[in-house]
Order: sequence, then structure tokens, then C-alpha cells
Amino acid sequence: MDTADLLAAACPPINTMGSAFYFAPATLQRGDALGLDGFRFYFLGRGGVLGDVEPRVIVSAFGYFKPSLVEHIWDTARQIAPPREAGRAYRDACAEFGREALSDLPGLEPLGRSLDAVNAAADPIGLALYAGVSAEPLADDPPARVMQLVTTLRELRGSAHLVAIRACGLEAPVAHYLKRPNDFTLFGWGEDEIPEVTEADRQALADAERLTDDLLRPAFGVLDPDGANALVDGLAAMHDAL
Repeated sequence: MDTADLLAAACPPINTMGSAFYFAPATLQRGDALGLDGFRFYFLGRGGVLGDVEPRVIVSAFGYFKPSLVEHIWDTARQIAPPREAGRAYRDACAEFGREALSDLPGLEPLGRSLDAVNAAADPIGLALYAGVSAEPLADDPPARVMQLVTTLRELRGSAHLVAIRACGLEAPVAHYLKRPNDFTLFGWGEDEIPEVTEADRQALADAERLTDDLLRPAFGVLDPDGANALVDGLAAMHDAL
């Protein structure tokens, strides 16, 4: 398969499965141990790799949340637990989720090699959240490492997509509403803030999707045919396991 086909086959399951541990019971228990509810652990867990930064930095990195919600959740959460500590606890929760769900997964080691190769080839320039996550150490055991890598590559595409939507002239709330209208209020926006979407906005989002693929093509393009097949087949097996 060519790289375009590989991206089409690999990125949707990475996006779906990379977040699978976010609100799992064991993850919530780790948050409870730090004094954090699920939403605050999610914010500090994902954003903590950036350090004890101001909310504006997290708004930039997360992209789709209403800034006032980010400010409230981030500031109240970091009063309870240090962001870097919470970020590492979140990474540990991701690893443990992998151990519980993927230990018997067929093709785990070839999948891990392909994920490692893509991650190693990815250019972090301009992708702050991905850069922070990918700088964290990975687990040594294959099920934990694979889960962490899938989560890391989810942040790779998410970070690249935010760059792409801005490059294509879309405001983040408009892009978010176009992609996930049913989740718009969940991200802090009010019903009275739902944007009026134009055909130009829809075209800009389509352009941004293509640009996102362009930004990721060099990283995924390092895989030879065997590596590409191992990635696609392994992700399918992982999807079935989860």
C-alpha cells in the first residue's frame, strides 16, 4: 500500500484507541489517589508534559476547549497536584491499561516496531503537545509500550491537525463543531456559541485534513511494505481486543 492508503487505514484507529484509557476505571483510581477527579486528571494528565504552565499554553495545545473552561479546570487541578507528576501518573495509567488489555494480542511485537519507527521519524517542530508526550520514556514491555505509542501518535496527528486548521484559515471552535457537533457543549461552549458554518468552512476543513496527512506522510512513509502491513494488521487486532 502507498503512504496515503496507510494513513487512511492507520490514523482512524489510532485516534479511537489512543484515548481508550482516558476514563477507564483504573485510570480514574490513579487520579483519585492524587486528589483529582476524572476531568482534572485528564487535563493534568495530557497537559502535564508541558509543565506547570499558564492556561493559555494548554488552550493552544488542546485546541478545541473553550479557554475559560481550560483556565478553570487547569488552575484548580494544578493547585491539587503538580502537573508533571500527574502527567507521569497518566502515562503509567496508559501503560497499565495496555498490560491489562493487550498482553495476549497477536502480532504485538511487529506492531510495536512499526509504531516505534513512525514515532522516531516524526518531526516535533511546531507540535508542542506531541513533543512533550514523545519526550517521556516508554515502557519496556510490549503491551504497555504499544498502548503508550498509540496514544503518542494520537497526539502527533492531533497536534498536526491544529496546525493545519489554522493554516487553512479555520478557527478552532468552527473546526471542532464541524468534526464533532454533538460534543461541542461538552468542551465548554454554550448553545448560543454554536457557529454558523459556511460551505467555505467545510472546504477549509477538507483542506486541513489533506494538509494534516501531508504533515504526517514523512513519518509514516519510513515503513516498508512489511512494516506497513504489521501496523495496519496489528491495529486491527488491537481494535478487536479493546
